Amino acid sequence: MVADAVVYHPALAHYLRFVATTVGRDKIMRTLQYFSRFYAWYLLRTNRPQSAIEPFNAIKKQFGTTRKIIRIGKFLEHLKAAAIAVDNKAPIDPVLRYLATGRQLGYAGYLTLDTIGVVDTMGIKKLSYAKKLQENAYRCWMVGLIFSSVSSLYSLWRLQEKEKTVDRKEGEGVVEAKKIEKERSTARTQLVSDVCDLAAPVSALKYADLDDGIVGIGGTISSLIGLQSQWRKTA
Repeated sequence: MVADAVVYHPALAHYLRFVATTVGRDKIMRTLQYFSRFYAWYLLRTNRPQSAIEPFNAIKKQFGTTRKIIRIGKFLEHLKAAAIAVDNKAPIDPVLRYLATGRQLGYAGYLTLDTIGVVDTMGIKKLSYAKKLQENAYRCWMVGLIFSSVSSLYSLWRLQEKEKTVDRKEGEGVVEAKKIEKERSTARTQLVSDVCDLAAPVSALKYADLDDGIVGIGGTISSLIGLQSQWRKTA
């Protein structure tokens, strides 16, 4: 009876649907990867022995490599999304359309260069330009994140302006106000995620002196946001 209760529990079914998706598995590994980066830094700062730090460095490295492998070919998804954004004939704000296109092209560039660099990361073939390749990949990622952040800020501004015209005393106004609040929450969450993620490329490109603690905790927060979003999608 206890075994049946566990096997047929809705939470287990939900979990299995979640891990059955590539995105779900990637989000779990990303969370562990960035938390390990943060925790390894924390152990180092608190003068813990190297033997205590090495397991987390290994998790960070191995999960990072694994994620690169499972992302092979994913750049096509973002190229398609960019093309759809450009061709979108719906009555959408052109600013948001251009920002969405820039975001998707940035991510596509990042994943394309990241895919090329996999052969070096895996040790299949050492590339003399691997370092330059990774730097350009980080630049593309940063560009995509900047476009996404600006899009969120612009959306928040539009929602604020739209809210001024809503009459909350009417039934339709109440419904519209709730819709605006939901969209605002989504935009804020996306903005927080993007800002947290920006720490990684900014640090890697040495545009700012950010240690592994900041990059690790930022990546952990954005990973948890993405994990929660994917969890809801598989409900």
